[in-house]
Amino acid sequence: MVQDSAQQAPSVTPATPARTLMPTILPALAVGILSSLVLVGVEVAAEELQNVLWGPLPDALGIGRYSVAWMFVMLFATGVAVGLVVWKAPGHAGPDPATIGLDAPVLPPVVLPGLLLVTALMLAGGPSLGPENPVITVNVALAAWLGARLVPRAPGRVWPALAEAATIGALFGTPVAAALVISEALAGKETRGLLWDNVFAPLTAATAGALTATLIDHPSFDLDLPSFGRPDWSDLLAAAVVAAVAAVLGMAAVRAFPYVHGVFRRLRHPMLMLPAGGLVLGALAALGGHLTLFKGLEEIAELARDPDSRSAGEYALLTVVKLAALLVAASCGFRGGRIFPAVFAGTALGLGAHALVPGVHPSIGVSAAVLGLLLAITRQGWVSLFVAAVLVASPAIIAVLCVASLPAWLLVTGRPQMQLRPDGTPVR
Repeated sequence: MVQDSAQQAPSVTPATPARTLMPTILPALAVGILSSLVLVGVEVAAEELQNVLWGPLPDALGIGRYSVAWMFVMLFATGVAVGLVVWKAPGHAGPDPATIGLDAPVLPPVVLPGLLLVTALMLAGGPSLGPENPVITVNVALAAWLGARLVPRAPGRVWPALAEAATIGALFGTPVAAALVISEALAGKETRGLLWDNVFAPLTAATAGALTATLIDHPSFDLDLPSFGRPDWSDLLAAAVVAAVAAVLGMAAVRAFPYVHGVFRRLRHPMLMLPAGGLVLGALAALGGHLTLFKGLEEIAELARDPDSRSAGEYALLTVVKLAALLVAASCGFRGGRIFPAVFAGTALGLGAHALVPGVHPSIGVSAAVLGLLLAITRQGWVSLFVAAVLVASPAIIAVLCVASLPAWLLVTGRPQMQLRPDGTPVR
């Protein structure tokens, strides 16, 4: 029997006409450039302040720059300064950072100055957090506020997507990371049109953000580890084991997160929570040394400069202390993201695996450990693969990491995330 021709025709997703996409280019470029400038501005300001706080100031006081006493003083003082801003600034520098991930809420503009200030203070003072979460939050709010006034006919939901993509592109110096995050987010939503139609405007914003950051700040993630050639079966086994161990270690921190957060939450007031967190971070810095301070990007370059300079025990100590510092800083109220400290912890763990078993190539150990930790802490599969791969300048590592991601993902999927609901219960 002859079927109706309409029934025989394959289902085709309709494409968006070019005339619909072209008007999004200029707003996307504007959001991308603005978001990148905000990120670079915060990081440059924080770096200048850090150079003073951890250089001429302790020198003038006759105290060692990274002595135990100065690390205690600086981390406690940072807790006091951030706590004062959170207490007194309009909007209290935004909601509890433990409740915020990469998908930021749209805050009123009055909150943003306080949030920018506490982010710069945190980055300069030494707590183990990165700039990504608060800067994305600021850029989302700015884009939504300006977009509603300058392009009132545009859908309101488009501005947060553009700002998030632009900031991620600027953070990593490439729009690829943003494209991966967008595609992962779209996978859980009902969307119309082709994938590239949906990512066209965010990818444009991410490209503008990445190019702006690259031209101004020159971000780089290549650790210049020993060259990695053609992988063999032992490399696949090593990567799978290291990634799984890292995922388990990351999940231990995730499991502890609501309990540590609850301890600080009982203090109730930011002038108690944040200084107390600073004291705990000072104790951890005394245990792990100055490499466990700050967001960790420059510190991982120092670790990777000579992979064989430390023992497996020393690398294990750096890993545990950095994870604990991340856990405390994210729980007590410091505004910051968790990706960069997790990269440091993964780098230390991977180099520790190489020190313990010399047959584990440093590039394999580092990339696999970073992959496993990021999967546990961020639950962002594409971002975890991307960050782990860019640390090692070798195309061959990508196939190895794809294999290693499978057992690691089975260990983390469906379990609590390192993000809490307002009532303190973990997000799943």
